[in-house]
Amino acid sequence: QVQLVESGGGLVQAGDSLRLSCATSGRTFSSYAMGWFRQAPGKERVIVAAITRSGDNTFYTDSVKGRFTISRDNANNTVYLQMSSLKPEDTAVYYCARVRSSYYISTVAAGYDYWGQGTQVTVSS
Repeated sequence: QVQLVESGGGLVQAGDSLRLSCATSGRTFSSYAMGWFRQAPGKERVIVAAITRSGDNTFYTDSVKGRFTISRDNANNTVYLQMSSLKPEDTAVYYCARVRSSYYISTVAAGYDYWGQGTQVTVSS
């Protein structure tokens, strides 16, 4: 069974930075693209960023371009989300997810089949 465990969330002020980590179990981490999603209260879960299995291609939703960076360490089965210049509208529960096996990359939740439990990020103004 694949397990994904996020960490690094917290309460910060606008303009601050945070780095989220997602540690995964299993020996096939490098075979799968990964993504970060977020869900604010009362809203649907949406893509934040995604990265291909080798890290050679990435995707960012428009609202985080230039502020967030997704990366991965295949040797340590971990994917990261470096968040800078945080804004109150970034407040949400952040989830990492593993793409379905046949997908090069995906920008929709339906493209992922394993999810972490989420980590709360709260940005105060």
